Amino acid sequence: MLRAFLPSLSRIHRPPRPFPSLSNMSSTPNTGPPASQDRSNLISFSSRLKEGRALVQDVWSIFNAANLPSDCINLGQGYMNFGPPQWVTEAAEEALKAVAPNHYSHPKGRIRLREAINNFYGPQFNRNLDVESEILVTSGANEGQYAVFTAFLEQGDEVIMFEPFFDQYLPSVTFNGGKPIYVPLHPPPESVKKPTSDDWTIDINELRRAITSRTKMIIVNTPHNPVGKVFRKEELEQIALLAEEFNLLVMADEVYDCLVFDGKEHVRIANLPGMWDRTVTVLSAGKAFAATGWRVGWLIGPKSIIQPTLAATTRIVFCTNSPLQEAAAAGLEQVKERKFFEKQREEYNERRAILTEAFDKLGLKYILPEGSYFVLLDVSKVKFPEDYPFPPSVVGRGRDFRAGWFIAMEIGVSSIPVSEFYCEEHATIGEAYARFAFCKDTDTLKRAAERLQKLKNYVE
Repeated sequence: MLRAFLPSLSRIHRPPRPFPSLSNMSSTPNTGPPASQDRSNLISFSSRLKEGRALVQDVWSIFNAANLPSDCINLGQGYMNFGPPQWVTEAAEEALKAVAPNHYSHPKGRIRLREAINNFYGPQFNRNLDVESEILVTSGANEGQYAVFTAFLEQGDEVIMFEPFFDQYLPSVTFNGGKPIYVPLHPPPESVKKPTSDDWTIDINELRRAITSRTKMIIVNTPHNPVGKVFRKEELEQIALLAEEFNLLVMADEVYDCLVFDGKEHVRIANLPGMWDRTVTVLSAGKAFAATGWRVGWLIGPKSIIQPTLAATTRIVFCTNSPLQEAAAAGLEQVKERKFFEKQREEYNERRAILTEAFDKLGLKYILPEGSYFVLLDVSKVKFPEDYPFPPSVVGRGRDFRAGWFIAMEIGVSSIPVSEFYCEEHATIGEAYARFAFCKDTDTLKRAAERLQKLKNYVE
């Protein structure tokens, strides 16, 4: 009976075909397509790259050390020119000498780091964080944000972001099918003589009008890059009410939470009534411990947000750098005893003062930041020759691009033009400003401050 179910051998057995002999093969070489055929764009790329500005030469490649004089002081890019504290790097060295930290971590993150995050941040969120479902370690804050977009955005979902915005938001949203909706922070009026970042305000009615039936998410960056604004509790409460009314997911980008000055209070929007269930908070070891190249960040939020994001990040990177997670854990475990963040804040306060005092001597207006490590200098009164030899990458961009390039070449200090952090419609708001970073050692900042005095020759 078994034979009835088997195909006959005549149907499944075929004698092997002989390989063709070399003598039977054509001796004509395969020369490929005609030389005149254009093969530079055979395969079309995703339109998402166009929508997210990914293919446009970005500001970081323009104002790059490779394009500027070798002795130009880089106050443009927001990375430190000093290393993490020794006790943190020693923890990294110890981890590298062990076996387990040199191999895959769980996609959620190493348990030691998740427990350290709970112990340090739990009291700040007024809850005991579940290390299995309410914390996710990511490959830097940026990858964590990207994973949230991947997990929650459907094609055409709208994401509200306040301008100026951290430039990575735009491609991360569009790559995941989202549509950015821009709501500008309004700069202080000309009548304000000594403006601070708190003078940049939101129009809550303008924000309400930006919300539609397709709005899925709103990004709240506090302390803010590049303005340095620390959102007041009243502002966050207004945003929270709209998030509740329209059922929005809130991404709280708080990577500069340990850098708040002048007695300003950093308020976590997740702690406001009803907001824990709809908020994911983004944090960073790179900003906390002067280790931006480590690419270790973490997300804190309810299980309903963390679990889908875990599914996304597992497929994006699988897991984050293992030995440096151990070092970040050691950092969080010791910061209270060492009063590290308090001392770090004092050091950054000194650095900020070096830069702002230089601007005061110049007589140029600037935005005193109450958080983060950036100062926006008003460069609208900086004069430069219209026939100055600007590179093609700068020509046709905002006036701040030309001012920034001129300052870098003639004064020897680089910055970042702020119009880059706006959509085209609102770019003129940012054209008045250049962003200077003070996450540098004091000697570097003092040299920059001295050089910047030469700007007096170019101020009207």
